[in-house]
Amino acid sequence: MPPRPSAARRFGARAAAMILTGALAAAVTPPAAGATGLLTRPTSYVDPLIGTANGGNTYPGATLPYGMIAWSPTSTRGDQTSTGAANGYEYGATRMRGLSLTHVNGAGCNPGAAGDVPIMPFVGDVTSSPSADTKDAVYAADFSHDNETAVPGRYSVGLASGATADLAVSRRAGVADFGFPAGKPANLLFRVSNSLNGSEDAEVEIDTAHRKVTGSVLTGAFCGRRANGGTNNRKSYYRLYFSASFDRDFASTGTWKDGTLAPGATTGRGGEGYATGADRAGRGSGGWVGFDTSADTDVRMRIGISYVSQAGAEANLRQEIAPAASVDDVAEAGARTWDRELGSVRIGGGSTAQRTTFYTALYHSLMQPNLISDTDGRYPGMDGVPHRVGGGQRAQYSNFSGWDQYRAQIQLLALLKPEIAGDFAQSLYNFARQNNGVWDRWVHVNGATHVMTGDPSAATLATFYAMGVRNFDYEGAFESLARQATVPVADGLSDAGCPGQCTGQRPNLAQYLESHYAPQDACHCWGGAAETLEDAVADAALGRWAKLLGRDEEAAAFEERGRWWRNVFNPDATDGAGTHGYIQARNLDGSWVTPFSPGSDRGFAQGTSATYTWMVPQDVQGLAAAMGGRDVAAQRLDAFFHKADGSWSVKGGDALRYDPTNEPGIHAPWLYNALGKPWKTQETVREILDTVYGTGPAGLPGNDDLGTMSSWYVFSALGLYPQTPGSATMLLGAPLFPDAVIDRPRGRDIRISAPAAGATHPYIESVEVNGRPSDRSWTDASLLTRGGTVSHQLSESPNTAWASGASGLPE
Repeated sequence: MPPRPSAARRFGARAAAMILTGALAAAVTPPAAGATGLLTRPTSYVDPLIGTANGGNTYPGATLPYGMIAWSPTSTRGDQTSTGAANGYEYGATRMRGLSLTHVNGAGCNPGAAGDVPIMPFVGDVTSSPSADTKDAVYAADFSHDNETAVPGRYSVGLASGATADLAVSRRAGVADFGFPAGKPANLLFRVSNSLNGSEDAEVEIDTAHRKVTGSVLTGAFCGRRANGGTNNRKSYYRLYFSASFDRDFASTGTWKDGTLAPGATTGRGGEGYATGADRAGRGSGGWVGFDTSADTDVRMRIGISYVSQAGAEANLRQEIAPAASVDDVAEAGARTWDRELGSVRIGGGSTAQRTTFYTALYHSLMQPNLISDTDGRYPGMDGVPHRVGGGQRAQYSNFSGWDQYRAQIQLLALLKPEIAGDFAQSLYNFARQNNGVWDRWVHVNGATHVMTGDPSAATLATFYAMGVRNFDYEGAFESLARQATVPVADGLSDAGCPGQCTGQRPNLAQYLESHYAPQDACHCWGGAAETLEDAVADAALGRWAKLLGRDEEAAAFEERGRWWRNVFNPDATDGAGTHGYIQARNLDGSWVTPFSPGSDRGFAQGTSATYTWMVPQDVQGLAAAMGGRDVAAQRLDAFFHKADGSWSVKGGDALRYDPTNEPGIHAPWLYNALGKPWKTQETVREILDTVYGTGPAGLPGNDDLGTMSSWYVFSALGLYPQTPGSATMLLGAPLFPDAVIDRPRGRDIRISAPAAGATHPYIESVEVNGRPSDRSWTDASLLTRGGTVSHQLSESPNTAWASGASGLPE
C-alpha cells in the first residue's frame, strides 16, 4: 500500500468536508431535487445525532440499512460497567472507552443491548490492565462534538488525547483509519469482554506474522439489570466473532485478564459476568497492539464480524470490502446504499428542519431488522446451533422489539420493503420452530428475551400478510401462531422473569380461555388488564389473517376473542370527577382490582388506565359505544390531549394524558377519524409533529424502540397511519409536505399531493383517491397493495362536515 498522509493531519479537513456535505449542511445547501421537485439525495438531510439525548437511545455510528455491523461509541460517565445511555451513546456524555461493533437502535433497558468489542485508540503506554480501570479514568478519552461527524454509513471523531478515528461500513464489515500523534505511544485496545451488559466469556488472539487480531465474545443478557424480573435474563445467547487485519506491522502486543497485565502476550481469555457496579468491576479480558509513530501516524484496519464463526467473519470481510478499499470508498458506497433505501419515499417541499426530521426518522425506521446471517447464509439458531437459510429466503434477520414495533414500524417495513418484511417473517418463524414452537415477543440476535407483554408476533405477521407480503411460509406461520394462541404450555404458568420479562408468551392461557380475560391475581404476566388488551389486539389480527386465508371458522373464533377487551372495561370505574368507564384489571373471581385510579399503572405495563383505555384499535366503535357514544368518546379524547384550561398536553409527564414517549397510546391521535371528527386528528397530529419531534439530539420524544417512534413520524408526516394490526387500511390525515411519492417495489407507486401543505394549512378540506372524491377518512387495502393517488385540498380552518357521516367511518 503506498504511503498515505497522517490520519491526524487529514482528519480535520475530512471532518470539515463531511460536515459541509452532511445533514448539517442542509441549512445552507439547496436541496438535491429532480425535475419533479422531489428530493433525490435524501442522505443530505439525515442527522444521526437526532435522538441521542432526551432518552431517544439512538446511536450515531456507522451502519447500513438492516446491517449486522453498527460501529459506534461506547460512552462512559466513570463506570466501566455502564454507559452514558442505553445502547452506548448519550449526547451529553463526552467521554468514550471504545468504538463498539454492534448496537441496537433506540432500545430501553439501560445499558441497552450489544455494544460488543469496544476498540479504543489509546495514546500512551499500556502499563496496567484496562479492566482494572474501573472508573474509566485512564483508558478512556474525552471528545468534543466539534470534532465529531456522523453521516449515514460513516462516523468520525477526534479525541482529546490526539487520537482520531474514521469509520465506514458495509453490512457485515468495516474499515477504519486511526490516527495518532507523532512520536507518542500508539495502541489499539480490543476490550473483547466489555459488551454493554457484560459477558460470560471472551477471547482474543494476536497474529503478528499476519497483522491480525481475532476473537469473540459470548454475551446476551438484554434487560438483565431490570428490577422487575431482569435477573432471569442474565444469561448468554450469542457469540460474536471478529477478524481484524492491519496495513502495517505491530510494534508491540499484550493481553490482560481482570487485574493482570501480560505485555508481549498474544492470547487472552475471560468474561466479566452480568452484574453491575462493584459486583463486576475489574473483571474482563482483552488485548492490544501498538504501532511505531515516528515515521507514520496512520493505521488502517479492516474488520469483519459474524455470529457463526471466525471463518464466517473473515469471509464476510472478503465478500463485502475489497482489500485496497479506503474509508472514503466504503463510505461512498454506503451513502449510495442509504440514498437508495431512503429514496423509497421521495418528498417535495417543506422546510429544511422538516426534511431533516423526516429523513432522519426514515433512516432510523430502516435500520432494522438486522442481518444475523453470513454471506453464505449461515446463522445462529434459537436452539444454539448454526442453520442455513433456504427455500427462497435471502437472509436471516433479527432484533424484534415486538411490543413496540407492531404498532407502526412493521407496517412501514411492509409498505416500503416487502421483500425484507417477508424474509423477516420467515426469520421469526424459523426461530419459533427452533424454540419448540414458541414465538418470543422480544428477540435479540438469536435470543428469546421475553421482554414486555402480549403476543406481538401474531399481530406482526398478520399485518405483513394483509399488506401483501407473501415471500414466507404464511400457512405454516399462521398455524404455528394459532397454536400458540390456543394450546397452553408449561411456561404460561411460570413467574420466571416476571413481571417485565415473563417467559410465557400467552401467560396462563388455559385460564384466559376460561375467563375471557387475564386475571390480575393469576395471570403470570406484567398486568392483567394490559395482557388482555394486547391479546385481544393479537387475536383480532389473527382473525383477519384467517379470513384472508379462507379459514372462516378460525377467523370467527379469533375475531370474537378480539372483543374480549370488553371484559376489562368497567363502566363504573371513575376518575372521581364525573367521568365513568375505564379499562381496569380484575381478579380471578371476577371482582375488580381496587383501589382504582385512572392515573395508576396497576394492571398495566409502562402505562396507566387513562392511556390503556384507548388501546382498542381493532374495535373503536365498540369502545365508543361502551363509553356512551361517539360524541362522549370524542369529548374524553379531547381531555386526553388537553389540560383543563384547553391548552395542549401532548409532551408527556401527566399520568392522565397522552404520552408520546411510549407505545400503548401512540395511535390515540388517530382515533378521532373513527369518532366522526377527523379534523381533530388533523390538528392533534400536527401539534405533535411540530412540538414533540424535531431536529437536534433531543428531536425524539423518548426511546425510538427500534424505529417505532420514528415510523410514527414518517406515517403522520405523509398523512397516513395504520388503522389496526392485521389490516392494510390506512387512516387519512393532513400531509406535512406538498408532494410525496412512496415507491412500491412490485407495482404502482403511491402518490400523495397536498399543494397547500404548510404551517397555515393543517386541515383537510377535501380528498380525492385515485381521482375520485372521497368522503371517508380512511382508505381500503387497495391503496397499499395496488398503489394509487391521494390528493388533498388543505385549508386554514377545519371542515367539520368532511368524513363525519356515521356510514363512512372506519371500525
